[in-house]
Amino acid sequence: MQPFTYDPQWMETLTAPFMANAFLAGLCIACAAGVIGYFTLARSSTFAAHALAHIALPGATGAVLIGLPVFFGMAGFALAGALVIASLGKRASEREIATGTVLAFATGLGLFFARMSSSASQQLQAILFGSILTVTKDQIVGFAIFDVLVLLAIAAVYRPLLFSSLDEQVARAKGVPVSLMNVLFLAILAGVITIAVPAVGTLLIFALVVTPAATATMLTSTPLRAILLSTALCLVSIWGGLVLSTMFPAPPSFVIVTLSTLFWASAKAWQTMHGHRR
Repeated sequence: MQPFTYDPQWMETLTAPFMANAFLAGLCIACAAGVIGYFTLARSSTFAAHALAHIALPGATGAVLIGLPVFFGMAGFALAGALVIASLGKRASEREIATGTVLAFATGLGLFFARMSSSASQQLQAILFGSILTVTKDQIVGFAIFDVLVLLAIAAVYRPLLFSSLDEQVARAKGVPVSLMNVLFLAILAGVITIAVPAVGTLLIFALVVTPAATATMLTSTPLRAILLSTALCLVSIWGGLVLSTMFPAPPSFVIVTLSTLFWASAKAWQTMHGHRR
């Protein structure tokens, strides 16, 4: 079936069990990505979000190579990369250099692992571009548990994390443990990216972690409202992408990214018009 041709049986496909798993996975991913996305922008760590997705790549291909679940390989490498970046880069400028260095090494290592095994090479496309339709119930349970842990962690350190995100120097002067907040943030970001990869893959991770948050910050200036709006936009992008890719058969990741980008472009246009009027 050619892409973008209407499927008259799309309702039957939409009610299939694997689609229910995809919708539940999308809900879990949106809850985590919407929360961490705001802090990613506030801390100017969009490059870190992009890099950690690629750092997880050798973990995935390496896990396939030795017969372990892909999720554990990705999580292990992403977390290790986050800790290395946090330890090597105490300041924002230092973190950029550390992030780029670790990213380059991890990308090369991932391609090396993929060349060593045909199974790892076959998994590479799903890792790069995502395959949310293949998410299992066991993965959803893991996503839900992770969401609870993330929300509890963010709630426990919300004020110092927000303070250090908005003004690191003043927060340090006030006694906020900035280094600890940075490690905690990067560790959570690594986990969020790990569970978001099944939806859009490592190459398109911006569509869920960064773009909805960027859209939300253009529409509201309150941190809590921005977090809630970012979560809602992320969820609409995923669920809307699943529905549209079923109605007009196309890769779900492509439609999800397209919707997320359209929301951002619309908000940008509204912000420009509103600014001109003011």
